Amino acid sequence: MKTIKHFLIALMSIAAFTACEKDGDLITLSGLEQSELMATESTVVLTQETSAEHALSLTWTTSTLTVSDPTMLAPNVLSTTLQVSASEDFSGTIQESVESSLSHTYTVAQLNTIAKNLGATPDAATPVYFRLEASVGANMNPVYSNMITVNITTYEIDMSIGFILNSDQEATGATLYSADSDGEYVGFMGATAWYSFFLEEGDGTVWGNDAVSGTAFVTSSEDGSWNCWFPGQGGCYYVDFNTNSQNWSALWIPTLTVSGDISGELTFDRPNVKWTLPFTATSTTMTIQVSGTGNQYNNATGTDDEAAIDTPVAFAQNGSYVELVSQAGDITVTVPQAGDYTLTIDLSDPTAWTVEAVEGSEEPVVVNPNVYLPGVDDGISGNWTFDNALPLYNEENLAYAGVVNVNSLWGYTINIERDNWSDNYLLDSGDATSGTLVFQGNTNIPAPTAGLYLIDVSLNGLTYNLTALGNEIWVVGLDDQWNFNMPLTATATAGEYSGQITFAGASPWGFQIHLDSSWNRYFGGSSGSLHYRGSNITDDASLTAGTYTMTVNLIAGTYSITQ
Repeated sequence: MKTIKHFLIALMSIAAFTACEKDGDLITLSGLEQSELMATESTVVLTQETSAEHALSLTWTTSTLTVSDPTMLAPNVLSTTLQVSASEDFSGTIQESVESSLSHTYTVAQLNTIAKNLGATPDAATPVYFRLEASVGANMNPVYSNMITVNITTYEIDMSIGFILNSDQEATGATLYSADSDGEYVGFMGATAWYSFFLEEGDGTVWGNDAVSGTAFVTSSEDGSWNCWFPGQGGCYYVDFNTNSQNWSALWIPTLTVSGDISGELTFDRPNVKWTLPFTATSTTMTIQVSGTGNQYNNATGTDDEAAIDTPVAFAQNGSYVELVSQAGDITVTVPQAGDYTLTIDLSDPTAWTVEAVEGSEEPVVVNPNVYLPGVDDGISGNWTFDNALPLYNEENLAYAGVVNVNSLWGYTINIERDNWSDNYLLDSGDATSGTLVFQGNTNIPAPTAGLYLIDVSLNGLTYNLTALGNEIWVVGLDDQWNFNMPLTATATAGEYSGQITFAGASPWGFQIHLDSSWNRYFGGSSGSLHYRGSNITDDASLTAGTYTMTVNLIAGTYSITQ
């Protein structure tokens, strides 16, 4: 009869305090009590400059539901909703969020948007009220916590700035600019290949991709939108993001050349969005021209490099700043005296692009697109070479990863540049599968048993991890089936896997290549190239339903789909 009691308590839990009766026993659910709500602040002054920082945290206690029969567990029916209102009696508009933990933290931008939507006047302290609503059933009266009052001073929402968020919708510090606050945001960005991002407007609206395969430059602010992504070329991009026409474009600028009193090819400092060129000044006033040719990607071209449109790029003087033009104009550069300087074109602030000469001739720090593994395959090649490289996949962590056919006799090193034997990372502590690194150490990283491995390295974290690959990998996401039922099998070629894939139609999310069932080790890609943890592959959108042969080479980072 205990099975019947379990069934009845689950069935009747929606009504919370109802009960079932068996042999005269009454089983009841109890314990719903008023939560205690607490806030870290009672007065908050919000500013646009600190929009990404934390402004207010709320914490609370929760009820512990119990069943009168100690042999039974209470059903998980407690629902907690955080309510925010501009009125003390919570009449009128209420902002709500369903909570699954015991705290909620608002950023400055989030709190500013909530207060604005509740009618708060900018630059004036306005009381805003918070409380918790707890319930255990739709037909039961909820229980409310104590009420917290927070006096919030909001700022006028600036619709001239578009904030760049990463793929997790976290602030990056990068911005685009809308001079007329009309929804068209432009500016320069330093992006890695396939960099993913969202754009957030001043009112909190977040824009991403429209979540339709094959429409890389179409945008949407609807829930469920994907992140936008750049093409497979890293470097300097001029971005035009138009929320009115719901599309964006990316003009990739591979090189810029200086001519006139200073001449040479500029180097792009991607993290700082600057172009630089060391030079020696022989006079205090110089006239230069800056120009180049970019590749335009947009709705028509997609991320196809061959379809990208050659576009002239140049700069001209406009008062104290420079502007982007199609034909180069004269730009005046002044220095206090003759000597060594670095010409710097700073494009990081979309409201003020500048050209100046900075004293000294330091080269910018360049993030290398690959690291190399001398010694990792000398059991095959017979030599220590720079033939095995790990591509960059996370710039913030300086994380590199790739699949390598390891057969090492003496261990190996991690070198930051091709043919540079001295600048490398070696073993600090660890074993053949994981450990920590030290720059220019004394001990090689120990090699595992010969075989195929995913090697994942973080130079910021000073860590390395190796994962052995088996005879199968998996295609996940075709037909929107996110399981491990479509294997590819290892061929006689090291790193190559092949097998049949069958699908009825395009997946709304694309698909991935998974190395195992951990969900963490996978490849995305496009146009036949694989990228570790890259955007999902969307080739299924251009194929008719049917059965195909898919072949991937994890070492070369390639894939093909043939019928």
